[in-house]
Amino acid sequence: MSSEFNIIEPIKTPYKLNFLDDKQLTNLQEATLNILEKTGVQFPSEKALAIFADHGADVDRDSQVVKISRDLVFKAMTTVPRYFTLGARNPEFDLELQDGVSFFTNDGCGHEVIDFKTGQRRASKLSDVGMMARINDFLSSMSFSWTMVSAQDCGVTSPIHEMDVTWRNNTKHYQSVTMMGEELCRYGVEMATVLRGSLDEVRKRPPISLIVCTIAPLVQDKEAIEGALVLGEAGIPIVIMSMPTMGTTAPATYAGALAMGDAEIISATVLMQLANPGAPVFHSMLHAWADPRTAAYVGYPLDARVRYAPVEMAHHWGMPALGGAFGTESPELQSWQSAAEVATDPLLVSLSGAEIVTGLGLRNTYTLLYPEAIILDTDIYHRARHSLLALDVSPETLAVDIVANIKPGGHFLSQKHTRKHMRTAMKRSILQQLDSVGQYRQPVEYAREKVAWILENHHPEPPSTDVQKEINQILAAADKELKG
Repeated sequence: MSSEFNIIEPIKTPYKLNFLDDKQLTNLQEATLNILEKTGVQFPSEKALAIFADHGADVDRDSQVVKISRDLVFKAMTTVPRYFTLGARNPEFDLELQDGVSFFTNDGCGHEVIDFKTGQRRASKLSDVGMMARINDFLSSMSFSWTMVSAQDCGVTSPIHEMDVTWRNNTKHYQSVTMMGEELCRYGVEMATVLRGSLDEVRKRPPISLIVCTIAPLVQDKEAIEGALVLGEAGIPIVIMSMPTMGTTAPATYAGALAMGDAEIISATVLMQLANPGAPVFHSMLHAWADPRTAAYVGYPLDARVRYAPVEMAHHWGMPALGGAFGTESPELQSWQSAAEVATDPLLVSLSGAEIVTGLGLRNTYTLLYPEAIILDTDIYHRARHSLLALDVSPETLAVDIVANIKPGGHFLSQKHTRKHMRTAMKRSILQQLDSVGQYRQPVEYAREKVAWILENHHPEPPSTDVQKEINQILAAADKELKG
């Protein structure tokens, strides 16, 4: 794990793994088009229904179900940008979406915390959001920032208070997972405009983006979709995320769940493009399973082979993808389950080509925060990052002349070449951290010490005083209007 400040280390790889072949992708897309044309998706929003009606979709206002012809789908999808920029507070951390690079972040949006000082379990609050934003800013595994836990002490305006406290503690791109509704999103756009200086600058380097979740099966959330339209108008990127559960809110077959979830995503994407052609939109599907014996939510069964297939489906549509990783169901900080469930995630989701990926650091199925857990997960992340790097094969690294100098039976410690490369040849994981007498330390002990060090020593520069003053006024106005 890197100890340097102010760097990000995304996973960059020349390798690619296909989970679906061309015929499977075509069949899945055809199923999606069939669902959109014949079954439709419910949009409980008069604004959304009016947009669809204006563009010739089949709108039933009584049921609020919209059926979209394939011609209209394909026409709308031509304006979805394949690549774009996620702007950061620090321009050095702007993310340029591109092939072969996967940018990771933490998980969200948990609602309970194991207090770092007392060890007591409690509800999350605004100070936890700021604490984890600061840790995110330090870690090179984190290319952008999610709302890791919710600010339950801030009421209905918590999403914009979460944005504010993140900007005070983090210099990377911020992606909200809680901002919903037209009014709240307009305040969010106003805050982003103050931070950037103008709406034109927001469009060029959007400092925020937003997760918008659908409701399985085949329903859009009114507040979420109307908020998305506000942000889309400002050129702020949106992630349309479907979370079907196989056997309850989705068919119990892989292909059926994927097609249905895809229909939810594409229907919302079409709306965004009809309203604001060229609006930047991500495709994301994080499906799960229902245990047939208990109906419990299961994210990591033994057979989870299509976990990363939605990334290829996104690319087949010409969209960038947000992929899912980590998110163990273990309630414990360090257990065999918490590592085994997520061990292959960063490898496979990066090989699938996901442009952005969530989410390190939470336990108990995305709900429980141990602050030190993100240090443990970062170690797994960097194992994958190094595994996927291209191998340097050059005269310097082949060291043929060095081998000739040593001859059979010799020893390489005597060589200058060895002294040059030995210190960087082995990358220490969290399992090879040494104590004062040269013994390997306990990983959790090291992780806790690392969190304490970051919180004591890493203090990102906040927004300027003038910017913060304007943002405080916006927050006060929002609290007065929406809490009153």
